[in-house]
Amino acid sequence: MKLIALTGGIASGKSTIGRRLAALGAVRIDADQLARDAVALGSKGLARVVERFGSGILDPEGGLDRAALGRIVFGDADALAELNAIVHPEVRRIFTARVAEAEAADPEAAVVYEVPLLVEGGAAAREGVDLVVVADAPVEQRVARLMELRGMSEGDARARIANQASDEERRAIADRIIDTSGSEDETIAQVDRLWADLHGAG
Repeated sequence: MKLIALTGGIASGKSTIGRRLAALGAVRIDADQLARDAVALGSKGLARVVERFGSGILDPEGGLDRAALGRIVFGDADALAELNAIVHPEVRRIFTARVAEAEAADPEAAVVYEVPLLVEGGAAAREGVDLVVVADAPVEQRVARLMELRGMSEGDARARIANQASDEERRAIADRIIDTSGSEDETIAQVDRLWADLHGAG
C-alpha cells in the first residue's frame, strides 16, 4: 500500500487532483470530512465536545452548531487547544481505520489523503506518508479563484491565503509538485503521469 499526502493552499486545485486520483483507482480520504465525522451527530467526539463546552454548542437537532462553538474558541487559545485535543485524536483514529480498510480490501492500494494543513501539522503529520504531492498555483490566481468561485472579497481571499503556510514551505516538503495554473486538462495530464509513475508505467 502507498500513502500519498495531497496538500496545497486554499484554491490551489487539490480537489481536482484528488478527484482524478480517485477516478484512476486511488482511495481518497478528505481531512476536512474526517474532521466533520469526528464530531458528527451521535459520535464519541461530539459527546466529549459537549461535555467540555456545554449543550449551548448544539443545534436544535442535537448536532454541532459550528458557529456557536466558533464563538467560544475564536480568540481563546486555551479553549481552541482543548477542542483540538478532543478532535485531533478522533480524526487520527478514523483515518487509521479508513487506511486499514483500504489495505485490507487491496494490499496494493494507493491511498490519497487530502490534507490542506500538512505543513502546519509538522513532521508528525507526515508520519507514514510515502509521497507528498503539492498542488501549486500562483497567489494571484488563487485570489481570483476564491473571488470567482466562492464569492469572497479580495481582502478576505488574501487573508485566508496569508493565514496558511507559504508556497515556499509547501514546496520544501514536496516529493511531487502538480502545477495547477493551466487548464484542468493540463492538471489532469500531470496527475495521470504521476499515477503512471507510481505504477511503474512511465
